Amino acid sequence: MGAIKGKAVVAQSGGPTAAINASAAGVIETALANESVFSGVYGSYNGVLGVLTEEMFDLGREAPAELARLKRSPSAALGSCRHKLRGLDESRADYERILEVFRAHDVRYFFYAGGNDSMDTADKLSQLAAETHYEMTVVGVPKTIDNDLGFTDHCPGYGSVAKFTAVCAMEAGRDTESLWTHDTVCVHEVMGRNAGWIAASAGLVRRSEEDAPHLILLPEVPLTAEKLAGDVQACLDQYRRCFIICGEGVKDPDGNYLAEMGGAFGLDAFGHKQLGGAADAVRAIVEDRVGVKCRAQKPGTMQRAAMHYASATDVAEAYMAGAAAVKAAMDGVNGKMVSLVREGGGDTYCCTTGLVDLAKVANAEKPVPDEFINDEGNFVTKAFLDYAKPLIGGPLPPYMRFEQHLVPKRLG
Repeated sequence: MGAIKGKAVVAQSGGPTAAINASAAGVIETALANESVFSGVYGSYNGVLGVLTEEMFDLGREAPAELARLKRSPSAALGSCRHKLRGLDESRADYERILEVFRAHDVRYFFYAGGNDSMDTADKLSQLAAETHYEMTVVGVPKTIDNDLGFTDHCPGYGSVAKFTAVCAMEAGRDTESLWTHDTVCVHEVMGRNAGWIAASAGLVRRSEEDAPHLILLPEVPLTAEKLAGDVQACLDQYRRCFIICGEGVKDPDGNYLAEMGGAFGLDAFGHKQLGGAADAVRAIVEDRVGVKCRAQKPGTMQRAAMHYASATDVAEAYMAGAAAVKAAMDGVNGKMVSLVREGGGDTYCCTTGLVDLAKVANAEKPVPDEFINDEGNFVTKAFLDYAKPLIGGPLPPYMRFEQHLVPKRLG
């Protein structure tokens, strides 16, 4: 029995990335090329919100030149959202509304690009379609800069943010190196609520001991003021400066986030605490306990949408994941997420795709494993560098440094 013919809807969810549009391009181009299965390809405006409000657009009517540029465009061109659909009992009306819209438009395929919460939504929708005997295929496409999805070697979007973060650490670290007499310590905060994959990626640029970053603070390692102050002082004794990468989700030994936003906007739609002050908290500790000036900074949304420094490997794999989702659906696969599978070893890197149950991925987080964190808990290991290096798509800039052959003093 061949694949059922009907329309396909593709949607994007969660934080935009430099590669999620490449995944969408993989879905759209592959579906449009198979008219015998897909009678139309629609984009849902702002994720599932666009389905709920019946705001969809016909991607087959878009200019081919624009579709061709989608793969190399940042952010989420279809529009994204953080709209949480909970369990079938609690949010059943919303799920039923989605199926009602899909029935009205003869939508038989739904491709959802997003993180673990999005895979949960896709899983519940697949369950309800089966329960109500509506023949529809749901396939998830992985997406998160946090790299915290389980059952996949890595996530589309991570390679690009890793490359951007590494170069930021290299270049901002040189700023601290040049002006340590005034800005002695700098704390650079990056995204990552409960997993430190983004922060860890800064370690890729440290070619010598004096190179930034000198310390990496991960959410997986509880932080104490005493340990931090001691580590910073050790860096000052050795390098006269200290550049710190700090994950936004760094916690104290009791599991409390170092800095949380309060008030009406303290939680997002998924119930996640909104973070954004970890670097300020670290700065306060450094200035109070070490007694030197400390600068705090963060790149904000720029880090997840920086197409100018995207990883070519990441973009190619994101497209591959989107295309694989469509091919799997045409083969009768349902209720699965496309995964990235690493092949080869040593200096050989190759990535292919696999499939994993949506239910397994939904609402699960993959932290940085212990073998990727050094014994001191303040940097990454060679095992992590070997894991991450192929994902950034090429070598990083080879910036110079003077050897500084000092002229002997004559005046003492």
